[in-house]
Amino acid sequence: MAGSFESAWLASLLGDGVIGGLGAVLVFLPNIFILFLILAILEDSGYLARAAFVMDRPLYTLGLPGKAFIPMLIGFGCNVPAIMATRSIENENDRLLTILANPFMSCSARLPVYVLLAGTFFPEQAGSVVFFLYVLGIAVAIVSAKLFRSTILPGEVSPFVMEMPPYRLPTAKMALLQTWSRGSMYLRKAGTVIFGGVVIVWLLASFPPGVDYGSAWSLAGIIGHLLEPLVAPLGFDWKIAVALIFGFIAKEIVIGSLGTLYGTGEETLPAALLADPSISAATALALMVFVLLYTPCVAALGVIRKETGSWKWTCFSVTYGLIVAWVLALVVGRFAAFAWGA
Repeated sequence: MAGSFESAWLASLLGDGVIGGLGAVLVFLPNIFILFLILAILEDSGYLARAAFVMDRPLYTLGLPGKAFIPMLIGFGCNVPAIMATRSIENENDRLLTILANPFMSCSARLPVYVLLAGTFFPEQAGSVVFFLYVLGIAVAIVSAKLFRSTILPGEVSPFVMEMPPYRLPTAKMALLQTWSRGSMYLRKAGTVIFGGVVIVWLLASFPPGVDYGSAWSLAGIIGHLLEPLVAPLGFDWKIAVALIFGFIAKEIVIGSLGTLYGTGEETLPAALLADPSISAATALALMVFVLLYTPCVAALGVIRKETGSWKWTCFSVTYGLIVAWVLALVVGRFAAFAWGA
């Protein structure tokens, strides 16, 4: 009996936890590597510095310095190096403003969530939906910067001073090396942080012994039901609540957690989501908006704390992001439900 129990336990860990959770994340690696490759080509060509110069005037009207353009653009790859890149901004208020606005730039970790949900619920308009999310993130970052400049971080924008590197033809070797450097960081995160996260979700979904896997009576279900009233107005159930909580560790874990809770792999998770009557297209869109805007991952928060040297600004980033995400997810979800008659 003991051997049978151990075999079933191991099979559940591998099938529901590792394959269902981690596998649901790793399937999006090609999309992420393509994004890193495009950023590497732009950097190697010497174009980014000139783009920052060109963007100085429009950014100035928004209360941001031209040098903020490069960190904001890098934020599409990962918010961690993007926040660190703000060190090139000399003015303290400008730098802090850029740090606080940067998490709204949609990093590569959010891309798996968009690809899965948009491809599942909006198969004909998936590209348009993903484009809308990127534009929404930029818009929220701009509005937030303008708001912060006129309230908590007043002052004049510092002038643009930067040495222009020469234009050069990007080399395949350099572009591939930079792509691999960033991609390998993602793979290491998948092998450590994301793996650990999905295993924790699996444990919560499996215990106490005797309950059905991922049921409402599991530890995951109990935690999810405690949090469900906070997200119920957005149309989210307890499974989504659990996934969002673990998304604090890394945004990819949102998909890994759903794969673990539904006990499916990357190929069958879309079918499981479509079969769930609690998730409509409007709910899926609201979920993507929430994932786009809510609190950045633990690594990004750690860098915010390090770069600002303040828990006050770190906590502000968490609180502000949650409020903005909740409000806009509610608005987008309700509007979509009304427009589509859901």
